[in-house]
Amino acid sequence: MNSYQQGWTLRRRVVALLTVVLVLLLGLAAAEAVVAAKNRQNIDAVLVRTGPLRVQGQELLSALLDQETAVRGYAVNGDRKDLAPYEAGQQRERATVTAMEKLAADYPGVLRELRVVEEQAARWRSGVAEPVITTTERSGPAAGQALITDQTRQQFDGIRAAVGQLQDEILIVRQQTADKVTRTGNVLVVLLIIAALVVAVAGVVMVLSLDRILIRPLAGLVGQVREVAAGDYEHHITGAGPPEFRRLADDIDGMRQKIARELAEVREARERIEWVNSQLQKQAEELTRSNRDLEQFAYVASHDLQEPLRKVASFCQLLQRRYAGQLDERADQYIAFAVDGAQRMQRLINDLLAFSRIGRLTTGFTEVDLNKVMGDVAGQTEAARQYAGAELTWGELPVIRGEEPLLTNLLANLVSNSIKFRRPDVPPKVHVSARLVDDEWEITCQDNGIGIEPEFADKIFMIFQRLHAKDAYPGTGIGLAIVKKIAEYHGGRVWVDTGTEEGTAIRFTLPALPEDVEAAKAVTAADAADGTAVDAESTGDETVTGDGADAAGDAPVGRQPGGSEREDAPDGTAGHGTTGGMRETVG
Repeated sequence: MNSYQQGWTLRRRVVALLTVVLVLLLGLAAAEAVVAAKNRQNIDAVLVRTGPLRVQGQELLSALLDQETAVRGYAVNGDRKDLAPYEAGQQRERATVTAMEKLAADYPGVLRELRVVEEQAARWRSGVAEPVITTTERSGPAAGQALITDQTRQQFDGIRAAVGQLQDEILIVRQQTADKVTRTGNVLVVLLIIAALVVAVAGVVMVLSLDRILIRPLAGLVGQVREVAAGDYEHHITGAGPPEFRRLADDIDGMRQKIARELAEVREARERIEWVNSQLQKQAEELTRSNRDLEQFAYVASHDLQEPLRKVASFCQLLQRRYAGQLDERADQYIAFAVDGAQRMQRLINDLLAFSRIGRLTTGFTEVDLNKVMGDVAGQTEAARQYAGAELTWGELPVIRGEEPLLTNLLANLVSNSIKFRRPDVPPKVHVSARLVDDEWEITCQDNGIGIEPEFADKIFMIFQRLHAKDAYPGTGIGLAIVKKIAEYHGGRVWVDTGTEEGTAIRFTLPALPEDVEAAKAVTAADAADGTAVDAESTGDETVTGDGADAAGDAPVGRQPGGSEREDAPDGTAGHGTTGGMRETVG
């Protein structure tokens, strides 16, 4: 007892041990902070600079390839539209080079290789691309193609090789930085191991320094808790030693029982969630595969199929013009079949490309005046209307948010279908109108054509679905599928109104602007206030309404560029006092 009093007390030993451990841990923490800061700098260099440099290098190669492809395409067709990717590729190239110069400011090797790529690209444009473009403009595609030789292709292959060297240099820089990250990471691991060892040693010393009466009950309780934590939630926890430990054991056992009950419920819920997640994962994988196949198809259709198909159509037409009437009647018929098949295949491929690009190649939503769109549609369908003697009219249409080219395509398809599917000896009449229903514009294209049977109302919006033989009515059977996809892309829907007595009425919806919805609500509220009278006397009479107008029939049609509001009459014609009732009549 006296020796114990002359030595260090338990409290003093614990304080001394904690002091030593604290000093060691503070020293290790300071060292780890320094190493971690350096490691963070290296990681930032990998993620923010060298990593994006690799991506920008690939983008640079893509821009150069677009230029080369555009020049070759222009030399083949002589169409100035084919040079759009060439000019866009130069802009992308300049933007990419500027971004790479900023990222590679501290990497002279990368900057050197980048300069080499730019010099070779400039030589290729001045020595190959520009002469081909100039020659094609002056002398035609044949002269332009004559300038595209194996030597020019090898010159562009040199650009590819230079980009490859640039990517290799970026990869070297990235690997060097990654090695630094590895080294600093290893130092951090060593420091953490040392810190763990310090804590472990301090713990062992502290455990050995504690009194046996406290350590053994606590160790037994900890062992039982660990058994429960390992998964044995049915293990009953019992305490030993001081009363505080026994009470603590009872509290822990009560918590164990509650956790065991809740864990059973969590397991059941997790099993259900895992099943749902597996189904969602399968659907996501299928969607990814489908999108990838669609992208591949669009690429093949636009590059690999179009060129040989154009050759087949061109040579068949040359054969038809040169030998028409020189062979027998059956030969002329066979040639006509070949020409017609090639042309129909071209139209089919173009329609499929247009269908696949809806929603993928977007220009962004803007405010679109559908009155202007209908003016464009009238111009696009003028030839067909002149041939059929068709009359196209439209009432006041709203301003909505969307993509103007897609909406023009939608309305042009509907108007063209109305003109195409006309009744014999009856001049076609097509009318487009709009009305506000809740928070959507319902737009109707009504004609006096052959009509659609109710059982085919949904089938016509499926791709390649035709209700008539191709000899009766031309087309690829994809127009209404494009209409449906454009309407759904804009957040609407499309259907056939089967209740029309004559012709066909195809309706589709588009989300209305918030100000149009608010204006309609204000008009409805004002009409309700003006048309309602309440008997002031307590005679029990019912509340009666005046001559208020129906909300649906008098809802404002929407904003126009001039800021005016207008109304649609119930029959879909333009309301009074508006600039509606526009007419485009031919024939």
